Amino acid sequence: MKKTITFTLNGENRILDVEPWEVLLDVLRDRLGIKSPKVGCDTGDCGTCTIMINNRTVRSCLLIAIEVDGQEVTTLEGLMKDGLTPLQQSFLDHNSFQCGFCTPGMIMSATELLEKNPEPDKKDIQEALSGNLCRCTGYAPIIDAVVDFVEIGV
Repeated sequence: MKKTITFTLNGENRILDVEPWEVLLDVLRDRLGIKSPKVGCDTGDCGTCTIMINNRTVRSCLLIAIEVDGQEVTTLEGLMKDGLTPLQQSFLDHNSFQCGFCTPGMIMSATELLEKNPEPDKKDIQEALSGNLCRCTGYAPIIDAVVDFVEIGV
């Protein structure tokens, strides 16, 4: 039996009927057209599906959609309503991606870190991003982008 949920998605109120077994990642991608969270491991280990709920990062592949009833959901699309954010620009300036599959999750995790701690050190950055897997870059350009963003306010 479907359940009606009401939530905020990237600043817009949404009302949606969902099945009790529908995973939030699938609802976002397949029903709402939000493509930044990616389907990766489906076990919460890779971080490609990372979004924010009430300004805290979560793995959308692990959440049943009804869990966001009454919550505020933010994806990369919501962060960049006015174009690239300064953090995204720093990722671009540092060529912090090759295939780009991990980039949305990395940016969401870095955004949460910077909201909690506007002046993290390199160790804090590495720890905050440790739940996001990247098979292409070796992580150095990703970490450099966040470090430079913090140090010079890119």
